[in-house]
Amino acid sequence: MKITRHLRIQGHVQGVGYRAALCAEAESGGISGWVRNRRDGSVEAVVQGGADAVERLLAWARRGPPAAKVVAVGVREAQGDLDKPYSGFEQLPTA
Repeated sequence: MKITRHLRIQGHVQGVGYRAALCAEAESGGISGWVRNRRDGSVEAVVQGGADAVERLLAWARRGPPAAKVVAVGVREAQGDLDKPYSGFEQLPTA
């Protein structure tokens, strides 16, 4: 059974390769969805996959790549337009 989570990552997470690293982690873990920068300096993502795989990705998201300084990761169930089937993992334009 797949679960879908909506993430908001805060801290020093832009300009440090966070999105590319999250993509690589997601793809290696069989996670679908997307990631993008937000104009407020945070990173937003939707991740979908098996519960264990999503939990592993969330644990990684709380650390991020070496240059990142993650302060907080907000996690909630994806709702509305975000709660749909995804295939693959992609980087979206800044919103």
